[in-house]
Amino acid sequence: MTLWLTVLGAGLACYLLKLAGLSFPAGLLEHPVAERVADLLPVALLAGLVAVQVFSSGPSLTVDARLAALAVAFALLLVRAPFLVVVFGAALVAALLRLL
Repeated sequence: MTLWLTVLGAGLACYLLKLAGLSFPAGLLEHPVAERVADLLPVALLAGLVAVQVFSSGPSLTVDARLAALAVAFALLLVRAPFLVVVFGAALVAALLRLL
């Protein structure tokens, strides 16, 4: 019963958060600072998530094949390789380094 109350509470909280976002005045959302923050915030969040996934192993920091795979993915993105090439290239490098 407690689990379902938690799920319903989380759903209600998400709905209210979405409703709060829709109730902001348009002038506030069209402010240049707000637009810049809205553009950069997802990039910062994704970069943080990638850093945590690459450098953490439980409670400690590690450097392993994931770092090399990230470097390869970054290099492939710099040369504007297609997305699938980036993903498979990084996965191939990680797999080969773990095989060694």
